[in-house]
Amino acid sequence: MKQKLNSVVAAVLMVGAGVLSYDRVAVAERTAEPESGLPLEELRVFAEVFGRIKNDYVESVDDRKLLKYAIEGMLSGLDPHSAYLDEDDYRDLRVGTSGEFGGLGIEVGMENGFVKVIAPIDDTPAQRAGVLAGDLIIRLDDKPVKGMSLDDAVKQMRGKPGTEVRLTIVRDGTDKPVVITVVRDVIKTVSVKHRMLDPGFGYVRLSQFQARTPEDMLNGIGGLKRKAGGTLKGLVLDLRNNPGGVLNAAVAVSDAFLTNGTIVYTEGRVRDSQLKFKAAPDDVLEGAPIVVLVNEGSASASEIVAGALQDHKRAVIMGQQTFGKGSVQTIV
Repeated sequence: MKQKLNSVVAAVLMVGAGVLSYDRVAVAERTAEPESGLPLEELRVFAEVFGRIKNDYVESVDDRKLLKYAIEGMLSGLDPHSAYLDEDDYRDLRVGTSGEFGGLGIEVGMENGFVKVIAPIDDTPAQRAGVLAGDLIIRLDDKPVKGMSLDDAVKQMRGKPGTEVRLTIVRDGTDKPVVITVVRDVIKTVSVKHRMLDPGFGYVRLSQFQARTPEDMLNGIGGLKRKAGGTLKGLVLDLRNNPGGVLNAAVAVSDAFLTNGTIVYTEGRVRDSQLKFKAAPDDVLEGAPIVVLVNEGSASASEIVAGALQDHKRAVIMGQQTFGKGSVQTIV
């Protein structure tokens, strides 16, 4: 993995509080919260700059917009993944993690000012049109992406089902930009698919980590076990092009195959970001071998699962180097 999940855990930053309740529940331990003061002198400078822009800029500027730009600038300067969500953005996020939304069907981030495709979602317009993990989107229709925020780019790609958006893409291995036209659709993602391979050997595909993914996975494995006569001889867990999702879902998926030890811990400067998730007893496969498939589109929560299973020597990891996102965002 690009950022190796060392020891038996992955240290990740800024995670939310709460653990989803499943039949198998990993335990989250918390540590104390440090205190910090406000940089009053720097805030005075900020207020002075705000006043100068408000009074002296060549055009009048709306106060709310100016403050929103300032907040977005602060967060974009920290890392490519932290962002400010207004009411509409937050609603879009909730819709996206619930498994149904309108758009193209890709998970994206920012890289060098362009939109980078982390992974196309299975069975969506983007995947069918040929969008690949690692693609850099440099234009949306006739609008250059350079200078857009990630939120603005996402809003540009979403729209009424049946309408088109033209993506101009820079792709490794091609001399010229690739232009792909994608027809927007209502994206209804099914995050878990499963089937039997050879007799006694199961295959489970996780395309995302949504709130319902662990339960759906356990139900799928239960069905495979019944087809195999009660137990499986082995399982292939496919996390290729899985861009991540809900941390609690990744913890619960890992916990399904582990019987003890730390799954992942998180570090940060506030109480709710300092957590340690430990596995509960029982292994849904009763020790049957696992192979985890990954590639460059396996990111974030996928890397947590792959790293936990690898570090506990519970699975063999096969495939390509993963995306390398060792941070977790929380909504505050």
